[in-house]
Amino acid sequence: MRLYFLRHGEADWPDWQQSDDKRPLTDRGRKEMAKIANFLEKLDLELDQIVTSPLPRAKQTAEVVANRFKLKLSSDPMLRPGFGAADLGQLLRKFPGENVMIVGHEPDFTMVISNLTGASLKLSKAGVALVELEENKKRGRLLWLFPPKIAKAARRYGI
Repeated sequence: MRLYFLRHGEADWPDWQQSDDKRPLTDRGRKEMAKIANFLEKLDLELDQIVTSPLPRAKQTAEVVANRFKLKLSSDPMLRPGFGAADLGQLLRKFPGENVMIVGHEPDFTMVISNLTGASLKLSKAGVALVELEENKKRGRLLWLFPPKIAKAARRYGI
């Protein structure tokens, strides 16, 4: 199974006065996600489904990719901040597939990927990582990790 981890895009509002759980993407975050979705489409990814955290910044991130891939979007509260490796098996039983993308938050995704693969990494905002999971879904291999800057560089080279 291939599991794609997509961290939500930029949602930094310097004067934000409401709950952190209500923070949406910034305009820059939306534009960056459009570039990421375009880049992912050019990689010719096979996605069976996309599952997102219900928080606005994650859901808005996932919507951009789901629209680009013409996929229905699912939301699950398990992907809210606090998601851990122990939650992954249950989530994947609820949302089975050979190629699943989950959209969520840091530091959760970095810790889950590290736990699965042993890799030392940090998933940037709007970054995406691909982990190939073993059959038991408790271990995996990090195949790639792209920071959002890769989409910008790819455009310069016509990719």
